[in-house]
Amino acid sequence: MPTGDDQRRVESEIQEILARTATDGATAAPQGAREPLDRELRNIKETVIRMGSMAEAAIRDALDALVTHNAEKATAVIIGDRKINDMQHEVITAITTTIATQSPVARDLRNLLMMNHVVYELERIGDHAASVAKIAVQLAPEPALQRYLHLPEIGELAATQLHGILMALVDVDPARAREVAVSDDQIDALYRQSFDECVRLMEADKSNVARGTRLLFAAHYLERIGDRTTNIAEDIVYLASGEVEDLNP
Repeated sequence: MPTGDDQRRVESEIQEILARTATDGATAAPQGAREPLDRELRNIKETVIRMGSMAEAAIRDALDALVTHNAEKATAVIIGDRKINDMQHEVITAITTTIATQSPVARDLRNLLMMNHVVYELERIGDHAASVAKIAVQLAPEPALQRYLHLPEIGELAATQLHGILMALVDVDPARAREVAVSDDQIDALYRQSFDECVRLMEADKSNVARGTRLLFAAHYLERIGDRTTNIAEDIVYLASGEVEDLNP
């Protein structure tokens, strides 16, 4: 299970981001009859940020479990994915209820539709982290294959990218969202390097095939996290401008 330090780290990050969310809502909130709608929008956003922070922690914990051969920590990531799934359902329900009861229009409706897509991407990111954790369980008894290729670097980049996009989401900052999306190129490059190196290792020694195949799957899951984070960046740009922009051409 996660250690006390892990839990305190995640909670500290969540509180830092939520503090910015509260400030953003306080400065942007209009007067009068909009108050119930603004409260619902703020609550939805806070839940989405919490969900994203949990997904970020899952990425880091899954990679740590892989490189330290910690099957127990990997299992905790797998179990924790259920909470991320539950939060997606919570947000979808809140969005549906808000649309039905508050009749949002224009930017507010766009905001809700964007959040609905964001939680879909976050749920899939959580699934990818859990898939890496499952591979970590399988590889825990095995010796490392060339220091796990570039997977630790890819995982750190993916987690950092997700953290950056959560901050961009808090501020609805399209410039920062675009910057985060650019970093996906680094993940793609390291993924290709890992793939090529792993294939060479498997060709050189057939005993590497089983471990190498699992590591290729893990690298693929991490690469997909980068793609999904880029999708969230595109959602932020859409919310800010109303324009659909392809950030991963």
